[in-house]
Amino acid sequence: MPSPPAYVKNYDPGVTNIRNVSSPHWRRWLGPTSRCVVPFTSFAEPDPASKIEGGRVPNAWFAGNEDRPLMFFAGFWTPWKGVRKVRDGEQEYELFGFLTTSPNEIVSPIHQKAMPSILTTPEEVETWLTAPWDEARHLQRPLPGNMLVIVPPQAKPKPDEEGLLL
Repeated sequence: MPSPPAYVKNYDPGVTNIRNVSSPHWRRWLGPTSRCVVPFTSFAEPDPASKIEGGRVPNAWFAGNEDRPLMFFAGFWTPWKGVRKVRDGEQEYELFGFLTTSPNEIVSPIHQKAMPSILTTPEEVETWLTAPWDEARHLQRPLPGNMLVIVPPQAKPKPDEEGLLL
């Protein structure tokens, strides 16, 4: 999503995590026409405590359970014209960002600042996509801890002969 103007210098790197929805900057995107959902089966956060000396910071992976059920991030999207990379100049984009909230007891040992707002039922998805903001805003809450587990990373899928992921 477009960054708040105070953070933009020569270009706008964009914002992927949106938490302070009371900021005037975000008000224009709070309505249903600017809301989206992003499907996922697991998500990662950097886990600095698991870093091996001299290595890179590994990710901790989270899912609804070991079977990695389909869930959704609550998000916002907008068409936007601006400069994301100085060398490319002004371009047209479709941007999105995730609604975030306080971390629950599963995420907070890894990422103390925030976690995505997660939708787990068809009713929550419907509310997020269609309800007035006063109703939809209640979905900006941590997922209960018993609805999220840490899972091992999955192997990267390999394309078949037609280039489709298996």
